[in-house]
Formats: sequence, structure tokens, C-alpha cells
Amino acid sequence: MNAKIALFGAGGKMGVRLSKNLAKSDFQVAHVEVSDIGRKRLKDEVGVDCTEIDAALDGADVVILAVPDTLIGKVAHSISPKLKAGTMVMLLDAAAPFAGHLPDRPDLIYFVSHPCHPLIFNDETDPAARRDFFGGAGAKQSITSALMQGPDEAFALGEAVAKAIYAPILRSYRLTVDQMAILEPGLSETICATLLDVMREAMDETVRRGVPEECARDFLLGHMNILAAVIFKEIPGVFSDACNKAIQFGKPRLMRDDWIKCLDKPEIAESIRRIT
Repeated sequence: MNAKIALFGAGGKMGVRLSKNLAKSDFQVAHVEVSDIGRKRLKDEVGVDCTEIDAALDGADVVILAVPDTLIGKVAHSISPKLKAGTMVMLLDAAAPFAGHLPDRPDLIYFVSHPCHPLIFNDETDPAARRDFFGGAGAKQSITSALMQGPDEAFALGEAVAKAIYAPILRSYRLTVDQMAILEPGLSETICATLLDVMREAMDETVRRGVPEECARDFLLGHMNILAAVIFKEIPGVFSDACNKAIQFGKPRLMRDDWIKCLDKPEIAESIRRIT
């Protein structure tokens, strides 16, 4: 696919990741980066120079906004008058689109894609891939995508770009923007990241109470491995009666009765409002 891509934020941490993968694709890429640090990083790590905004947008089929959530609306509105009808604007997170920060341009295509990141349980054998926790380098990862606005046939182009920037790909899922917002910030950040942070605090507390730090870390991460394997049915098995009792009495001690409302649309919307 020989489409032209204008990549905004190309010199940022995420932008450089995307630039490296796009360099391996058949897409024509114009890199846009406003900061001197980012331009230097892009040149040092990817070996490419940046393009001025007007030149990058000239003839662009896809515009990727690899910029912070708080800047999506500002950047999108600033370039909107320069975009021809039918241009695809690609976002890497559902937050800003969900919050309504994109320009009112019915003639543009809005596409959102976000990586799942490499699975905890995987079949990677290459040492570098096994240490690729973020994805987009050596480890396979699944991706989620949503065609927020535009003709259905445009999904194929958006998915092709997503597969290129997040490669190598395990599976590709087509969702709605609302579903993507449930996944993040709802499931992945509000719930998963919070509970993991609590687990780390609990580990630190066991160390404060006298358990050697290395021992506490090995014990927790080892139990996370086997407990997760059972809970997510990676292996056959059940918990012991003692473990089930600990869960039965531990959950109400740790969790509010209405914690599941974290996934309700009003709470997702409020979380995204804070983010954006």
C-alpha cells in the first residue's frame, strides 16, 4: 500500500517507535516534529529528517497524531483547514475522540487504533522479543481499532497503517470508540494499573515489616504468575480452599461494593475529561 502518511509528533517517544516501524513499510512518510530535541532524536535513532507542516500535509492520505492527549484537539483543529476531503486522521488513543475534541469535519475520516501490548503469557523465544514489554519492536501484540467516522471501506486502510506501526501483530480487533474507552482508561488504567499499584505498595509494606526485598519481590511476582495462569485459564486448575477463603474475605476488605461502576460510561467520561 503506497499511501502517504504525515506523522505528527514523530520525534516523541511514541513517534520514534512508529517511525522505526513505518521505515520498514511501503508507506511514504513525512515526519513532523516541532521540538529541536525531538528532531535530533528522530535523526539519531531513525536517520530521517523532518518535514514542514504544509509539505507534510500536501497529498497526505493519512495524518497520524502521535501527540499527547491534551494536545490532540489543538493540533487537529490547527491542521483541519489544510486537509482535503477524504483524508484519514488517525488517533492512537480513544480519549480525545471520545471526549469530542476533534473538528466537526464530516468529510474527513476519523480512525482510532491502540495496541494491547505483548501478552504476559506468550510463545516468544527470541531474548530481545521476550524483553519487549511495550510492543512494536520484537514481541507480537494484538491491536484494537475503530472507524469513528467515514465510509466502511476506509477501515482497511486504517487497519493496514495500524498493523504497520504496531508490528509484529498477533490479532487485530475492530471495536467502537466507546468500547475502546472502556478498555482504556477503564479496564487497563483505572482498574488494572490501580490494582497493580496497590500490589506494589503491599510488597513495599511487607519489606518495611522485615521481609527481605528480593524475597518479597520474587514471592509476589511468582505468585502473580501462577495465580494469573489459573484465573485467566492459561492452564487447567483451581485454587486451594485456603486461597478461595482469602479471596472471599479479602475482596470486600480491599474493594468497594460498587467498584464495577468504574466501567460505566459516566465514570469513563469523567476519567477522560481529567486526562484530556
